[in-house]
Amino acid sequence: MSAKTKSPEPKSGGTTKSDFEPSILVFSCNWCSYTSADLAGINRIPYPDNVKIIRFMCSGRIEPDFIFRAFECGADGVIVSGCKLGECHYKTGNEKASVRVEMSHKLMERLGFEPERLQTTWMTAAEARKFAQVMNDFYKQILELGPNPLKQTGGA
Repeated sequence: MSAKTKSPEPKSGGTTKSDFEPSILVFSCNWCSYTSADLAGINRIPYPDNVKIIRFMCSGRIEPDFIFRAFECGADGVIVSGCKLGECHYKTGNEKASVRVEMSHKLMERLGFEPERLQTTWMTAAEARKFAQVMNDFYKQILELGPNPLKQTGGA
């Protein structure tokens, strides 16, 4: 489905990050985001191998529980991706997702967990290059943050 490439070499900045290869989970809406990912694959637009996509009919279906469960299971970064705001196939699903991600960011801050590990992105079905660019940029961001602290403490 995707034109995944070998992830760039991780930065060495200590023993924790030296062999760190980020695991990224994307909760993707069926109508726009997932279609963009599929189009990126068809057009062989590269993004990291370790981006895993879970397709949902609408980003509005994503609950904070899903996000925190992804981190608990070892994801280093999570993206909630859907239709452009105001253009949701289910009217306001992406607006609901946006509110839930904002709530999750606040909870992450309170727990001392970097909110930068969670991101949203909104796109049309034709934005394959944007999808790949977001994945590549987020990969670099997570690489800088280092491994999910829950992995280090045995929470994963």
